[in-house]
Amino acid sequence: MTLPVDPPPPPRSFGVLELLLGGLAALGPLSIDMYLPALPTIARDFVVDTAAVQLSLASFFVGFAIGQLAAGPIVDRIGRKKPLLVALALYLLASLGCALAPSNDLLIAFRLLQGLAGSMAVVVPRAIVRDLHSGAAAVHMLSRLMLVMGVAPIVAPLLGGWVQDAFGWRAIFVALAGFGALTLVACHRLLPETARPPADQGRTATQLATLVREPDFLAYTLCGGFSSAGMFAYISGSAFVFIEVHHVAPEYYGYFFGANAFGLIATSQLNRLLVGRFTSTQVLGAAATLAALAALAVLAVAWTGAGGLWGIAGALFVFVSTLGILGPNTTALALERH
Repeated sequence: MTLPVDPPPPPRSFGVLELLLGGLAALGPLSIDMYLPALPTIARDFVVDTAAVQLSLASFFVGFAIGQLAAGPIVDRIGRKKPLLVALALYLLASLGCALAPSNDLLIAFRLLQGLAGSMAVVVPRAIVRDLHSGAAAVHMLSRLMLVMGVAPIVAPLLGGWVQDAFGWRAIFVALAGFGALTLVACHRLLPETARPPADQGRTATQLATLVREPDFLAYTLCGGFSSAGMFAYISGSAFVFIEVHHVAPEYYGYFFGANAFGLIATSQLNRLLVGRFTSTQVLGAAATLAALAALAVLAVAWTGAGGLWGIAGALFVFVSTLGILGPNTTALALERH
């Protein structure tokens, strides 16, 4: 597959564009992390166990994953901006539906819709980066985006806990709706259309078939996918592990979560320096090795109980931090030729 010529630069300053794309990419982490401290409270309000409420997190992940499969072809055919604006409007409505949900079943349904809509905010920033850059330049920009979006996992659980204490758990979803409205207005006014002219739509199936036969694309995509799966497992289970197993007070859970997010931000910025000295492939190989060792350490600590709270916290910190390097490099390398 050959790449078309690069499009002209966007009309807005790069600082504004990076901040806007980072804000879009932060929509997913905010939607996932902000309501984690409220899970026990939601369970009590709906008179269900915590496992039932966690299905609302699982349904968001399902929508988030399925939505990305559809979002890619859509933004290639229609453009980046219009589908994004529609998705953000749907996200806003789904968030309000979560805030007003009278039962856990409806909360699960609205979270599924929220995940479907929010997936577009993950796809579009990466597509725009690929429209504008390739190679090391793409890695650098993706690393800068991770600096912006990495703030979200740090502040989200803390912010969610404060909002819940002041206004109740439903206000968390009202706040997410407000953030969705803010990004909708900002994208409408500030986001440039960077999409190249669409290719022959009849070639879509052929292009997808080419991708799944491309060893490099599959290798980098699977590496990024498995590391993301580890991240989602951490997100979905961390509240239970820290609060229920190790008896961390809910108001302090956000500090553990935020520390890991800080590690992810730090390594994403370290990645920019490493890619300047080594190739992206070399950096990715070292980070993947460290991530595998950290994952084994998490398993060993969880299995044996060695180190208690600080043992599991330390092992998770190393694992989550490696994702700041794995994410930008796997994305840039997978898209390098396509």
